[in-house]
Amino acid sequence: MADLEVTEPVENEQQFWHALNNILSTPCPTPESLDDVLRSWLELVATGRDRYLDDEDDIATCSQQLRVSSIFSQNADYVRTQIIYSLLQEDEYGPLHVISNFLLLDGRAEEETFRRMVNEGCFLRLLELIKSCGDHDGRLHRLLLELMYEMSRIETLPHQDLAQVDDEFVIYLFQLIEAFSDDVDDPYHYAVIRVLLVMNEQYMVASASGAVDPTAPVTHITNRVVKVLSLHGPSFRTFGENIILLLNRATETSLQLIILKLLYLLFTTKATYEYFYTNDLRVLLDVIIRNLLDLPVEMNTLRHTYLRVLAPLLSHTQLSQPPHYKRDQILSLLEILRGSGSAHFLPPEPTTLRLVERVANIPWLVDDEGILSPVSMGSLTQAQSGSTVSVIANVHEKPGIETPSRKSTLARELRHEQEDAEDTVGSIIASPASDTPETTAPNLLVSSTTEGHKAAGRPRPSPPPARRLRAQKSLPIVPKHRHGVPVSPQPPPTPTRMTEGTTFAQGGRYGVAVASSSSPTAASAAEAVSGDGKVSGLVAKKQPPKLPPPRRGKLRAVNSLSTLHPVTESLPQTGSTPVA
Repeated sequence: MADLEVTEPVENEQQFWHALNNILSTPCPTPESLDDVLRSWLELVATGRDRYLDDEDDIATCSQQLRVSSIFSQNADYVRTQIIYSLLQEDEYGPLHVISNFLLLDGRAEEETFRRMVNEGCFLRLLELIKSCGDHDGRLHRLLLELMYEMSRIETLPHQDLAQVDDEFVIYLFQLIEAFSDDVDDPYHYAVIRVLLVMNEQYMVASASGAVDPTAPVTHITNRVVKVLSLHGPSFRTFGENIILLLNRATETSLQLIILKLLYLLFTTKATYEYFYTNDLRVLLDVIIRNLLDLPVEMNTLRHTYLRVLAPLLSHTQLSQPPHYKRDQILSLLEILRGSGSAHFLPPEPTTLRLVERVANIPWLVDDEGILSPVSMGSLTQAQSGSTVSVIANVHEKPGIETPSRKSTLARELRHEQEDAEDTVGSIIASPASDTPETTAPNLLVSSTTEGHKAAGRPRPSPPPARRLRAQKSLPIVPKHRHGVPVSPQPPPTPTRMTEGTTFAQGGRYGVAVASSSSPTAASAAEAVSGDGKVSGLVAKKQPPKLPPPRRGKLRAVNSLSTLHPVTESLPQTGSTPVA
């Protein structure tokens, strides 16, 4: 069958997508026709890359349309093989960009694609393309770095492929990081860092393969990443700053592991003890303490790796010099990891306890009265150090798995309980009233709660305990005595009609008006009047205060005068002469 070509002119984006659909809907009864369709798809997308596909997501859409088409579903292995071979043979940047995008998308969905790429020798091809296209096509260069990272963390690279990496290539990657040091959020920035991290992991796995498999041939491969940092570390400090920042932000378990592997090598290699700045080391210590406290119980592998990194960090770096940073917090962390005081939880694993004791035996963490362990971090034998490297090197986690958080798990469970309670209350309120609420309300509660938990896929919580009703207390008895004096109920005062002769006298001390009248009835009762003169009610008459007794001196003078000059009480008679 003749080659299928795009005969229709593509003048705008709408015509581009229409032509793409026509190509992918073409029937392919023979392998030759399938090859023609693949070449037409590759040519169309490569041509439209610079015209209509400015965003990387647009090229990914073209790749995804090929993956969901009937061509790929019926001939998946053949299509993958042809595209992998195209990567090994193509030289133009446009088609290489489309091929790399498809392989990256397909490999993330099916890891077998990355394994086939490693077996076909695509690592050396990517190594060559990354060196050559960096100054010509930035979009392709970034995509090739991502493809190398994803492929290398899935499958172990052959020793002969890894040996082709030279110091010049590693220094080139470090220089790229320094060139983009002004923008830490640039995706190009982290793509280069991830490639260096995964290459260090490949070196560790290659060096530890002899310890794992004694029958394997012994091949010594130099770790180029650690070598360059040992020789030129002060020139590439931006890399160290960014891996700490990346560890602080990382939620993927596999990414945290490959960062910790490089940190362990840097803290156990004498030439790189002081590669990091002191402030960066303090930030790293804060991140490690936070992550260790936040890890769930089942994450033992990641917890052990953090502890293996923590010991040389505290023993070999600037943190071992006074003033010691967060010594009390470290000791509290070790007590928590030992399980001290937590009788409600299972005891920690023996490996966890052994690693915790290794950290606790660091000299500046031991109390003045404590006894130092005879074996410290600085005196580990070469065999012990080598065994630790082999253990860390063989720690792996499937890409894409997020590290669970203890805090987020508790918050999520609490949120689910609140949602279930709200659903239960809402169902009860929305249900119609019944004549027998005592029998229908419990059934509604049970059914709505059960359905809510079935939909959420969570176990049904235990019902709350029955509510106990308190016995009602009787009211206190009114006392019949007040300060020892019997109190008898007084009859209500009898209201009296005020007569004309009744007057009110304002009480001075207590603001009580006393009613005075010439009639005896008014004298038997009085009304209480407030300060403004308003009558507030009938109260018993209060006697006014008695006048004080006269002073004795004046009384004595008056008595003397009455004795000397008696007073005649009778009136003088008319016409009588007054007596002098």
